[in-house]
Amino acid sequence: MKTCPKCKMQHNDDVMFCPNCGTQFQDKPNQPENTQSPNNTAYAQPAYGQYQTKSYDHTAEFDINDVKNNKLFALLVYSMNIFGVVIALIANISQKSAYLSFHIKQALKISITELIVAFITAVLFWTCIVPIAAGVVSVILFVVTIICFCKTCANKSVEAPIIRSLSFLN
Repeated sequence: MKTCPKCKMQHNDDVMFCPNCGTQFQDKPNQPENTQSPNNTAYAQPAYGQYQTKSYDHTAEFDINDVKNNKLFALLVYSMNIFGVVIALIANISQKSAYLSFHIKQALKISITELIVAFITAVLFWTCIVPIAAGVVSVILFVVTIICFCKTCANKSVEAPIIRSLSFLN
């Protein structure tokens, strides 16, 4: 595990940048930052197949006691939709739980996406294809919610699939 020198968050050894604050990690702590080697230039492209992939699993970022204390509220945000989010927000006022805040954000992303789909459907209800497409998207969002609920039951903190690519609430 690496500790970020700037924000003190714990990260896996394979990450090159801190996902929290963006600080770049050095591969070798004794190597100065400004050394240029033929393979380490400022504009060098990574070798084929060596692109860094973003990890959507944030389980290691949260304290186990935080997870135990707030798991019920994290499950509520997925099972009760916006009402669960409101309950979790009220519970999180005094606790300031990073774990619960993460799950509140994920549930809000799903809820806002559902509202956008409902609004578009209401505006374009007179067409044939939009209500059908909205039905398909609603089923997909329901499945995403179930996936998030199951992952939370398994003590995993994973960003919601499909919804994670949307840039709002980051």
